[in-house]
Amino acid sequence: MALQLLVENAVKHNEISNRRPLTVSVIAEGDTVEVSNPLQPKRGGKTLIIEDEKAALRNLKAVMQEVDTDFEIVGEVDSIFDGVEWFRTHPMPELVFMDIHLADGSAFDICAQVDITCPIIFTTAYDEYALRAFKVNSVAYLLKPISRTDLQEAMHKLELLGGQVKEEKQPDLSAIIRSLKKEENYKTHFLVPVKGDKLLPVSVEAIQYFYISNGLVKAVDSEGKEFVFSQSLDELAEQLNPHDFFRANRQFIVSRKAVSDISLWFNGRLAINLKVPVPEKIIISKAKASELKDWF
Repeated sequence: MALQLLVENAVKHNEISNRRPLTVSVIAEGDTVEVSNPLQPKRGGKTLIIEDEKAALRNLKAVMQEVDTDFEIVGEVDSIFDGVEWFRTHPMPELVFMDIHLADGSAFDICAQVDITCPIIFTTAYDEYALRAFKVNSVAYLLKPISRTDLQEAMHKLELLGGQVKEEKQPDLSAIIRSLKKEENYKTHFLVPVKGDKLLPVSVEAIQYFYISNGLVKAVDSEGKEFVFSQSLDELAEQLNPHDFFRANRQFIVSRKAVSDISLWFNGRLAINLKVPVPEKIIISKAKASELKDWF
């Protein structure tokens, strides 16, 4: 009976293939019988790929073959419409590779229409914004082109999440998706009025700091040019990526790229020194000092 239970449990929770056959060890000593097997956790499994770039699809499939994981590709789709239709007409896979930016929109639209209960490995050719969200939530997010090392690390993370046991609770994907959508909505450019009848696009990357002067909110770029904004600093703080900008005090929001160094100030306070001239000293309160240190 013990052997039967072990075999049933091993079949349920182990990867069994020609390359990784199931091994059960039975050792009898006197009146004692010890039954065991080395765990070989299921890893890849039935996998759906959502990707609209042919070159990226070829790269991913090639890397999947290189990695020591048994993937069974059960579907390939390249649009939001086809993705939603696939989930509605097929059993839930064990893993999904999902490109975030598809030709007909954001892959998050698939997640909004379908309750995906399996782990998702998101892929994208874009920058690190969403990467931070996944670091917090322990869900893999891979930047293209995907390497063998990237995929191996992603699969290891999924195993640590509990992918070895099917009944293990999966991460809260809806919370992750909300976080990523917020990341996508951070401003990359502003349109600011100039010369009365024109709007000038200003890149957020060029802005060194925002500040209040005589009741007006202004921004200074890397060339020292000033732009007047209609938004308040509070509103700007919501629109800017907190990874790149820090609300120093009521008067200033500073860019990480603009920081030259930080000086110890009186009574436990700090002073941020920027690479560009500022109209006054940027002082960080004692209560906010630890937050600034965490930001870096």
